[in-house]
Parts: sequence; structure tokens; C-alpha cells
Amino acid sequence: MTLNGWLQILFFFLIILAVTKPLGVFMAHVFNREKTFLDPVLRPIERLIYKLTGVDEKREMRWTEYAVTMLLFSAVSMLVLYLIQRVQGHLPWNPQHLPGVDAGSSSTGFVASAFNTAASFTTNTNWQSYVPETTMSYLTQMAGLAYHNFGSAAVGIALAIAFIRGIARREMQTIGNFWVDFVRASLWVLLPFCIVGALLLVSQGVVQNLKPYDTAQLVERQSIEVDKKDSASNVITKPDGTTEKENQTVSEQTIAQGPVASQEAIKMWGTNGGGFFNANSAHPFENPTPFSNLLEMFAIFAVSAGLTYTLGRLSGSQKHGWAVFAAMAVLFFVGASVAYWAEARGNPLLAGTNQTANATQSGGNMEGKEVRFGIANSTLFATATTDASCGAVNAMHDSFTPLGGLVPLANIMLSETIFGGVGAGMYGILIYVVLSVFIAGLMVGRTPEYLGKKIESYDVKMAMLVTLVFPLTILLFAAISVIAPSFGTSQLNNGGPHGLSEILYTFTSGTGNNGSAFAGISANTYWYNTTIGVATLIGRFMMIIPMLAIAGNLARKKIVPPSLGTFPVTTPLFTVLLVSVIVIVGALTFFPALSLGPIVEHLLMYTGKTF
Repeated sequence: MTLNGWLQILFFFLIILAVTKPLGVFMAHVFNREKTFLDPVLRPIERLIYKLTGVDEKREMRWTEYAVTMLLFSAVSMLVLYLIQRVQGHLPWNPQHLPGVDAGSSSTGFVASAFNTAASFTTNTNWQSYVPETTMSYLTQMAGLAYHNFGSAAVGIALAIAFIRGIARREMQTIGNFWVDFVRASLWVLLPFCIVGALLLVSQGVVQNLKPYDTAQLVERQSIEVDKKDSASNVITKPDGTTEKENQTVSEQTIAQGPVASQEAIKMWGTNGGGFFNANSAHPFENPTPFSNLLEMFAIFAVSAGLTYTLGRLSGSQKHGWAVFAAMAVLFFVGASVAYWAEARGNPLLAGTNQTANATQSGGNMEGKEVRFGIANSTLFATATTDASCGAVNAMHDSFTPLGGLVPLANIMLSETIFGGVGAGMYGILIYVVLSVFIAGLMVGRTPEYLGKKIESYDVKMAMLVTLVFPLTILLFAAISVIAPSFGTSQLNNGGPHGLSEILYTFTSGTGNNGSAFAGISANTYWYNTTIGVATLIGRFMMIIPMLAIAGNLARKKIVPPSLGTFPVTTPLFTVLLVSVIVIVGALTFFPALSLGPIVEHLLMYTGKTF
């Protein structure tokens, strides 16, 4: 670890802190329909959208109608993306003449990769089990994936605002209008910033064009070993189950390009994470410079941080908003510190001939990292992208040390409440706020209260449903994969505890709507595409519906005047309690699985055992 590295981490956080208030005030004005500097341009567009679609912006919805509307919109969006993928070979803006996704791969009519991608991008997960530059046409990238980057992010922001309204309102049956919240999130919060962000990325060298791929002749031909395939492009396996290999001579390189900057901007600002290229933000066409790297990390946290100030502004308790921000900040710094320490220390088995119990790898662990960014910015990016439901990566998490890889895995397991994605982090941490004040009420033997509203059994039941669905989905799918060699463990590149970490991370990332991959696992199979797709849907919608139920219930309640027994939610003590509840719930749920994965791998590493 170096002073320069720590200063870069601190500088990043200070930028986020600086924009939290202005961005939070801006979003409060947008969703309260108060005047903003963008109104002269965007307000006429908003009115035109309502006129064309028949939306009455003054009509509000109960939580049940809000939820049904959101589900129907998401279902239609998912179906459209699925169809675009299937027929992309017949659509324009396909200079590489790529066939439809999964073309000819299934006789049953159900194609797992297209389903997985449609579910993943609809739920803001953006998990990619395919190679984008050899699978998706420009039209699919723009009209399918980039559109969903906007749509799923706007849905997340709308849901967070609906929850905040439920907290702020009293004796009301409605929590807003989904269509109005969605349009305003898209027009005011997402679109303007993405236009500016895309132009900044282009200035740094991020590609933005519609040209066909270029081909360059190699100065020296390369011989590589690849999987041998039959005439139907199926991998040939030997009688012992291993893959048959063959040598292949490579004499030219295809240089992929396309409309990258426009997708990169919303990918980061909307905490989506789906890369235009397979290498994601480690690719020089997506993330070429240290400034673009900082800009992308800033985009991951900005909206989520601003929503904490919006929470305080709309609920009438600005100190509460800062208390929630402080809880997120504490968890962020703990994760960033552990990841940076672990990667800077490196692998003790590579400490040299004079190895001692405290020896460290010279220069730290650079495996899987870009030399453009180094260890500090790689671990900071890994921490930020898994604190939020983003999933973009500028380094390969599978190459991290066991404890370094534990951090991004644990971040997602904490339900990505550490700033979280656009909206998802806010309503995720508010679930833990409800549990925290409930626990505080039990401690003093009185009915818990949250900002003047009594937390009753219905609210706690809905909150517990959210916290139970998440780990149940992860652990169930992971357990089945671990005990099924034919379709689970056979796709691993590593055995032992590291292989378990790869499987665990896969379903944690999918259910947590993160989308980042631990790598080291071949997930483009019928089993993994199907189960991860299902996990993304459960992780999104089975957690949203109970949250909206809590919002609707809170909106109906009366305000109770505070008393001597009321637990304040604006103090450092509340921040400590909130952090403790988040960590304890995560630790009690996932610690056994983590013990068998990265923790035992770390201990075995010091005995000379690697995987």
C-alpha cells in the first residue's frame, strides 16, 4: 500500500461527498415537480410524452397499482429485448452480419442465452455469459441493451422515490404515479448526464462509431490451443470427460469497435454494468485513461449518494439522510481498505527465496489487473462496482487474492446497501432501517417508531421477506450446482474452495442484480443461463414487491409525536446500529458459505496450497 493509493481513494470519496447535496436537491426538485434549470428544455418533452401516451400526470397510484404497472412494463420490455436478439440477423446496423442470438441452438423453442440476457438487462443486472463483440449487433446493443440500461435504471430510481414518499406522507393511500416517476427519472436524472458523460468519454478516446470491424495482420503468426469442435460447432469431449484440444494458427487480429461511449455512459451512470466488449472496463476502448476510470467510478456512486440527501429532504429530516449516508460510507471504507491491503500484500507464496511468515509479494498482486490503473484503482473499482449494483469491472476478480476476492463477494451479499445501484441501494438500505428501528424498539420494550410512524408487524414481516428471499435463492442454486458435476462443477476452471467461490459469486451476482463475474467459470450453458436468469428476476421483483407494500403501509399511517422512549434515527448511534444490523444479518446468513470458500482458501494459501 502507498500514500498515493490512499490519497486516490480519499479523493474519490470526497468527490462523491461534494456532489451528494446538489444532486440530492436536484432530484428532490424533479420528483416534487419544482423548478429546475433543465425545465425549459425537458418540460415540453415531458408534456408531449404524456399527451402521446395518455398519461395523467396528476393521477396517483396505490402501491398495488404501482407494482402491477412496473411489472407489466418490465415484462413487455423483457419480451421486446428477447425478440430483438432472436431476429437481429435480419435487422439493420449489423455490419458484421452476426446471426440471431442462439440461432439454431435449440429445438425446444427455449434458448437460454437470449432469455438470460433479456432477464438480466430488464432487472438492471446486465450479466453477460456471451462475448458481446461477437454476439450482439450494433442495433441490439443500442435499441436493446442501451435502452434497457435507461429503462431499468429509471425503474430503480422511481421505486426509491416511491418508498421515500411512503415514509414522508401521512394518512394517504397513494405513493405517486409510476409513469410520471419513470419519465422524470429518464429525462431529468439519466439522459442529460449521460450525454455529457458520453462526450467526456469520447474526449478520452472511447470509441463511438458504426463502422465495421477492422482487421490487422500480425507481424508474427501465433499458435494457440483451442477446444476442438465438430461440424455443428459442438465441443468434442474425450471418453474421460475432458475436452479435446487442437492447435490453431492465428495470423490476423479483428479489432472490434462500435457505438461504445453512448452505452458506456449509461452503463455507469445507471449502475448497469454490461460491457460493450468482453473485457468490460478493462478494455482500452471502454476505459482508456486514468481520468475515464475516475469518471466511471464517480458515475457508479453519484446518483445513489444523492438519493440519501433526497431522502432527508423529502422526509423532512436531513440529519437522517446524512446518518444513512454515513452508514454507507463506513461500509465502503472498510471494504476498500481490506481489498487494497490484501492485493497490495499479494500472495505470500511469491514472496521470494527469503520468505517468512510476514513476507509479501513484491509489488503486490498484479495478476488480472491493468497496469494503467494499478492495484489501488483496481481494488477501488472492484469495491465500488459491488457496493453498487453495477457490475462493471476494470480487473478480473477471479485473479484477486482470497481476501481481496472476498470483499466484492461480501459487498453483494450485504444486498448492495452500500450506496447500491440507482434506487436499489436506497430502498435496500431502507429495509434495514426498518429492521434496525424494530430491534431498537425491542431493546427498550416499546413499539418501534421511524420518523414519527409506528413500525408494526406487517412492516417487519415484509422486511424479513426481502432479507430471506435473497439468501435462499443464492444458496439453493449454488448448492445444486456444487453437487451436480455434469452441469455445475464441470464448468469450473478451478477446484476446491476457489471453485466454490466462483459458483457462489455467480449466483450472488445474479440474485443481487450486480452482474459482475468472478470469472473462471463457463456460464454460457443451458443450466447457468437459465438459473442465473431466474435468479435475476427473483432478486429484482421478489424484493421490490414487499418493499412497495411497506411504502404503501407507511403512507397510510399517522404521525406520532416523539417521546423520551423514541429511538432517534439522526445520530451516530443510529448509524452504528444500522451498520451492525447489515453486517450481522449478512454474516449470520453467508458466513458458513464464505468459510468454505475464500476464508479457507486464504488459510490454505499460507500452507502452500493453491487452486
